[in-house]
Amino acid sequence: MSKSLKYLTTSGVSVAVMLTIAYNFADRNITPLPPAPPERVAAAVTPEADSMMSAHASTNEVKTFGLGRPALPEEIAAWNVDVAPDGTGLPAGEMDVFTGEEVFVDQCAACHGDFAEGSGNWPKLAGGRNTLADEDPLKTVGSYWPHLSTAFDYVNRSMPYGNAQSLSADEVYGIVAYILYSNDLVDDDFVLSNENFMEIMLPNAEGFILDDRDIAEAHFWTDTPCMTDCKETVEITMRAAVLDVTPEEEGVEEEAAVTPAVAPATAPETTEGTASAETEAPIAQNAVLDPELVAAGERAFRQCQACHKVGEDARNGSGPLLNGVVGHTIGQVEGFRYSNTLQAAGEAGQVWTDEALVEFLENPRGAMPGTKMSFRGVRKPEDAIALIAYLRSFDE
Repeated sequence: MSKSLKYLTTSGVSVAVMLTIAYNFADRNITPLPPAPPERVAAAVTPEADSMMSAHASTNEVKTFGLGRPALPEEIAAWNVDVAPDGTGLPAGEMDVFTGEEVFVDQCAACHGDFAEGSGNWPKLAGGRNTLADEDPLKTVGSYWPHLSTAFDYVNRSMPYGNAQSLSADEVYGIVAYILYSNDLVDDDFVLSNENFMEIMLPNAEGFILDDRDIAEAHFWTDTPCMTDCKETVEITMRAAVLDVTPEEEGVEEEAAVTPAVAPATAPETTEGTASAETEAPIAQNAVLDPELVAAGERAFRQCQACHKVGEDARNGSGPLLNGVVGHTIGQVEGFRYSNTLQAAGEAGQVWTDEALVEFLENPRGAMPGTKMSFRGVRKPEDAIALIAYLRSFDE
């Protein structure tokens, strides 16, 4: 036998052994496919089927494969929930701001704060009006978004985080109504519905233009990138601090606290003619409180109770307890860490007078620049007066 014949014989035996092993493995480990229906087998070998496949290959026509089924109308409706800027897709429903606040606190406040002011790294939904031209603009629903439908659509499809599309249409209307209220765009008795939705115009509705860069900026484009004699250096023109991601530099001294715009109360003089802290008393401590005014203040306090507590079992929370606050020195609640602004006010002997409290309640950050309090302020002066009466009912 020649060497070539021996080689071929040996190779043939080896291939046969390998095929046998592969067959046995497949027979034991691979689940066999069910037999094709007889009509499918017959159709596969008929001249008509052969002709159809040839025609398909030549014309690239899309053919169905008999898989699945058409979607039912209710399935399409469940998927097609987007809302367009012209109101297309809005579901029927309504909810007022007050009820929407309760839904917001329950479903959204963990991330976005009780007053839509944001929490941690979660985005702010309110504020930022007239900041779009700043170095560090605050882009919220009230300052940046052009269409209210964008807010409704996003909440309806994607919120709350981790439990998307669990809200009813009414609840979504309520949340959006509260976001409008938090941006001072509607009153607290406003009711948002599909009937009046398109009447709401956001402040930045005219701040967007059509994207025509393919034409307007075409002269900037070049087919060949610069590879030689390009810009020699790359300069840093902006720090990431505007994005709140740049770590603070060590050794940088804190800015001096801004003097609060609150006038100190005039304390009664002692017989020696000097003011005495011990003689200070809460303003109108012994005055008879109007029960109706106190009740109105209790209702107004609902927008404060997420951070502040009053009463016998009151404790400090994210804000200090407010028992006995009226007429007392600013920033003196034991165990609470105040902002530099309030600490400085207390050290200067400033007092929470009626006037100081009204000014602060109406515009906290305007009255006390640098305060950590995120509350935007009460909208009605009568609410501030009622709140003070309610707080007086908890004088120590």
